[in-house]
Amino acid sequence: MKKLVVLICLFTFGYAVQAQDKKPKATYDEALAKKLGADNYGMKMYTLVILKTGTNTTATKAQTDSLFAGHMKNIGRLVETNKLVVAGPLGKNDRSYRGIFILNTKSQEEARQLLETDPAIKSKLLDVELFNWYGSAALSEYLPFHDKIQKTSF
Repeated sequence: MKKLVVLICLFTFGYAVQAQDKKPKATYDEALAKKLGADNYGMKMYTLVILKTGTNTTATKAQTDSLFAGHMKNIGRLVETNKLVVAGPLGKNDRSYRGIFILNTKSQEEARQLLETDPAIKSKLLDVELFNWYGSAALSEYLPFHDKIQKTSF
């Protein structure tokens, strides 16, 4: 009985591997790869930004509301200029991490210059940690689809 189970498992595994080999491979698009800045693996370097609670603890609620409205407007501007690929808040955590950005920048210095345009960062309501991050060059291609599924904007 054990031999039968082993044979069935081997047959099933072999069939799955064979079926996987028959999947059509996507056609390489050299023009798209070049446009997106992809290397031979379809990847590129980005700057990952961890946003965390800043050192400014004296801002009033009105100031904080205004600065975060400017933060959201700046996010929109960075998306329009193709510099911001991913942004979003993080859930509650014990590290005071608030959110992330993935910036389409050539260096961390360029990323720092862009971040200085954000009122919440400039006023120290948010602080940042920057990291080089290697990810798919096609990451930005999801953005037009997001517009199609978003009912409400910030």
